Amino acid sequence: MSKTAAIIVAAGEGHRMGTSIAKQYLPIFSVPIIVHTLNFFENCAQIDEIILVVKKDEVEKNRQEIVQQYGFKKIKSVVGGGHERQNSVFNGLKALLPGGQLVVVHDGVRPLLTETELDKVLEAGKLFGAATLATPVKETIKEVDREGLVVKTLNRDNLWSIQTPQVFHWDILWPAMQKAMVCGFSANDEAGIVEWDGNKVKIVQGNYDNIKITTPDDLERARLIMERRKNESRNRV
Repeated sequence: MSKTAAIIVAAGEGHRMGTSIAKQYLPIFSVPIIVHTLNFFENCAQIDEIILVVKKDEVEKNRQEIVQQYGFKKIKSVVGGGHERQNSVFNGLKALLPGGQLVVVHDGVRPLLTETELDKVLEAGKLFGAATLATPVKETIKEVDREGLVVKTLNRDNLWSIQTPQVFHWDILWPAMQKAMVCGFSANDEAGIVEWDGNKVKIVQGNYDNIKITTPDDLERARLIMERRKNESRNRV
């Protein structure tokens, strides 16, 4: 039976947060952000195993202070990342060799994913081979030149803000990543790499709550969302 593996990428520095602690270790309700994220995947029946990708010099720290301390059972490996996200994901994929499974790639600092969204993107990934969560853009988007002058106004109806998780068949993502590394091609996300390799990516509408925590404002918003969800859960009981 084919497995579904999640690669959780948490190798960033987090300079925009303005703290001495990397953003993935900042606490929300006394629990590090990365632990909230890992807890979600640990408790999902759809996920069989997890690869955690962290900074190279923090591998042992994460094994002891995250995996062991919080008792994660599904984490198969903790591996060191690279200078760019693409290198980190590539290292995570190598830890899954040999392949054959469905691969879910998710940001370690997106702790607010829900099972509804995960189910939808998993189904799309299985059907189309490549899928990503995304939300429709709300604001008007303008393309500008180097002097800050508007070149054109883009059609908002065709624009989506990309999130994670992104889901791929192994035999689509792995060859694309290998080719990109050899050719020196880089993209902001894995969907961009498989697009470059000639594959179509299915957009699955996600939730605006599924934010990536990169700034102090994001951290406060995440706290508020978690508090709201706790209150909603209590009210349903």
